Amino acid sequence: EDLIAKGVKVIGVVPNDESALEPVLKKARDAGIKGSAHEGPNLANVDWDFELASTKGLGEAHAKLLAKTIGDTGKYAVYVGSLTVPLHNAWADAAIAWLKAEKPGIQMIGERYGVGENVDAARSTALDLIAANPDLKGFLAFGSQGPIGAARAVEERRKIGDVAVVGIFSPGQGQKLVHEGALTGGYMWSPAQAGEVFVTLGKMLAEGEEVKDGADIPGLGVVHPNFETRDIITDNILEINKDSVDALAD
Repeated sequence: EDLIAKGVKVIGVVPNDESALEPVLKKARDAGIKGSAHEGPNLANVDWDFELASTKGLGEAHAKLLAKTIGDTGKYAVYVGSLTVPLHNAWADAAIAWLKAEKPGIQMIGERYGVGENVDAARSTALDLIAANPDLKGFLAFGSQGPIGAARAVEERRKIGDVAVVGIFSPGQGQKLVHEGALTGGYMWSPAQAGEVFVTLGKMLAEGEEVKDGADIPGLGVVHPNFETRDIITDNILEINKDSVDALAD
């Protein structure tokens, strides 16, 4: 609302709740303000949403890493930031579907837990789940604080090597836990790169430049936009593990 009042040319958003943002984004659009989004593929009132990782690609990459780490049997729990964070749940959907189809011996405990953006809630939930489920072998955590909290619980319960933690997290925050083995690893994209894309795409929108199929956009590479949904999706994911975490944390 403040940005609309200031008369800015472009607004870029990363939504925690897409539906809550739609009315104000429509108001911005009605005022002639261009809109861009990241991690908001279902937003209607923006000109473009861009993703540095496809939903299916990122979700399945984490599912495969979990299966590779824990084997073909066992139980796992799923974290998301909340049930209203669109991409967390989409990634979880893709990961769960892959595990059901490819590794039926790996079973999910309960429903997904909306604690992935709160390190203390993620830790306490993990402590409870570990205590209640002796056969728990892994956490699949979407939301940057979920893997950190779950890994701290694994460390506290001295379950390193017995319970894997896989997910998206900041390499700098998770660096020590990765080297200790409490945090197995995961996949991410560069937040700095996403920030650069916001600026590049915003400049294009402000100047009236069209996004074309096959265009080479800095930070995204060669793009093939979906002109119906107004999504630009690429796969620029990076693996976080003991070999890469230090470089990614710098």
